[in-house]
Amino acid sequence: MNAALKFGLIGKDIAYSFSKKYFQDKFQRLMLHDHSYEIYDLKNIEKVLPILQTPDLRGLNVTIPYKEAIIPYLDALSSEAEKIGAVNTIVIKDGKKTGYNTDAPGFEKCFLKFRKQRHQSALILGNGGAAKAVQYVFQQSGIPYKTVYRKGEITFENLSPEDVSKHLVVIQCTPVGTFPGVTDCVPFPFEALTPEHLVIDLIYNPAETQFIKNAYSRGAKTYNGLFMLENQAEKAWELWQK
Repeated sequence: MNAALKFGLIGKDIAYSFSKKYFQDKFQRLMLHDHSYEIYDLKNIEKVLPILQTPDLRGLNVTIPYKEAIIPYLDALSSEAEKIGAVNTIVIKDGKKTGYNTDAPGFEKCFLKFRKQRHQSALILGNGGAAKAVQYVFQQSGIPYKTVYRKGEITFENLSPEDVSKHLVVIQCTPVGTFPGVTDCVPFPFEALTPEHLVIDLIYNPAETQFIKNAYSRGAKTYNGLFMLENQAEKAWELWQK
């Protein structure tokens, strides 16, 4: 990439995002001083249309709540993004807008880093774009899981301690607890957690969500979403350079 190129992040209420500083630091390290990365905080997905027409725009990251809503605005999807049904990275080349999902490989690296042999089944909290990437990784890995969400067979209201005891992996995929709502937490039977459990909250700001604090207090092994986020960002950068 020799020309000065533009990149950015689209989402809603995303002033907290780490993406701009992450990529600005990367551009500086690589001496790509003409490259830029902007935050596009959109009240609704329709506002993305003029952004997609920005001259020299090479790529976008996509975050909550538009990972699924962005799909009709794209010209093509990678096979992975199509199977997952969610996009978090857009590559724009020769006017063609292609959607990819780098959440899946980002989460896979994160999970493999922290997983132990006993971690054979999972609870996934939430059913949005990030949760769909986690579901895809577990499907590919042959790991059985249950998804907890408002319209599911298991909801946050009927999730039982027995359900938690049966699944030693818990992945928190909802935005509840993200800055600035740092004291918010999804309903969860924390008393059923043990030191055998692996708990990953995909939120990275704050570094310790209320969910993580509660899980840690029960002895569970806890991790936030920063490692996943860094991995998915690097995968996005690879795609933008092709």
